[in-house]
Amino acid sequence: MTTESGSDSESKPDQEAEPQEEAGAQGRVGAPVPEPPNEEQQQALEQFAAAAAHSTPVRREVTDKEQEFAARAAKQLEYQQLEDDKLSQKSSSSKLSRSPLKIVKKPKSMQCKVILLDGSEYTCDVEKRSRGQVLFDKVCEHLNLLEKDYFGLTYRDAENQKNWLDPAKEIKKQVRSGAWHFSFNVKFYPPDPAQLSEDITRYYLCLQLRDDIVSGRLPCSFVTLALLGSYTVQSELGDYDPDECGSDYISEFRFAPNHTKELEDKVIELHKSHRGMTPAEAEMHFLENAKKLSMYGVDLHHAKDSEGVEIMLGVCASGLLIYRDRLRINRFAWPKVLKISYKRNNFYIKIRPGE
Repeated sequence: MTTESGSDSESKPDQEAEPQEEAGAQGRVGAPVPEPPNEEQQQALEQFAAAAAHSTPVRREVTDKEQEFAARAAKQLEYQQLEDDKLSQKSSSSKLSRSPLKIVKKPKSMQCKVILLDGSEYTCDVEKRSRGQVLFDKVCEHLNLLEKDYFGLTYRDAENQKNWLDPAKEIKKQVRSGAWHFSFNVKFYPPDPAQLSEDITRYYLCLQLRDDIVSGRLPCSFVTLALLGSYTVQSELGDYDPDECGSDYISEFRFAPNHTKELEDKVIELHKSHRGMTPAEAEMHFLENAKKLSMYGVDLHHAKDSEGVEIMLGVCASGLLIYRDRLRINRFAWPKVLKISYKRNNFYIKIRPGE
């Protein structure tokens, strides 16, 4: 019984499986079977297969090559851009380093030395192409001088002749050779120094006149030398003080081309009488006496008359003066002068008729 039951139990699944297989077989057998393609369809399929075999793989192969080429080209372009950036950075940095030399070219400058009226030296630099006015303005600024019209700069040429520096012309066209050395001087002596508005202007005029006297350009008598010298001492040292002023307290001053002990004694005597006088007042008294001198403000030049006789031609605020052996022999006031001309070394003066 046990065996039978076991066989029965085993045989049931087999029986159940058989119908399923039969059903599957029946299902496969019962499925519609596609008909074989006719001749036209077969030709179309063959053409499509041939086209697919030639076109599709080739398109994929070309696309891959193009992508690979594009990738290489992009990398090459990127590398080239990096190299160009490096070169541009180098060139720009080199241009920046060289640009100041090309764009901002530093002009050449010349050192100028100017001897001032007190004997000191003023040094400054000006551009080589500067006009005379540039240097003159620098000197006046250094001296705090506002009334500039009475002053000018002089220089010596190759023949050691004194020349006035033209403020409207370039310095290099006037000083042809040698160092740029100048002197600051009074160019126009005011007929009435009291009309000067600045004390500093009168002081510089006094300095110029002192130099004119000591150098002999402004001759004057012994009495005038002593008087002018006493005003100079009063302006520089103030009141006479016997406790501070020794017997040689004015030994550092020079009052005349031929300085003597007698002149010093006279100066000391007059200096004692100026007690209470301020420096500005002393300078004004100096100028009031100096302007009365016959050669005050006269700029002398060596010349010869029409007969070849040596004379001195003087130029001043009042006109032209003719001297022979230091004696004035003729005078031409500016209102009488019609025309002044020159040809080579000849100087011509045309005077009004009947004068």
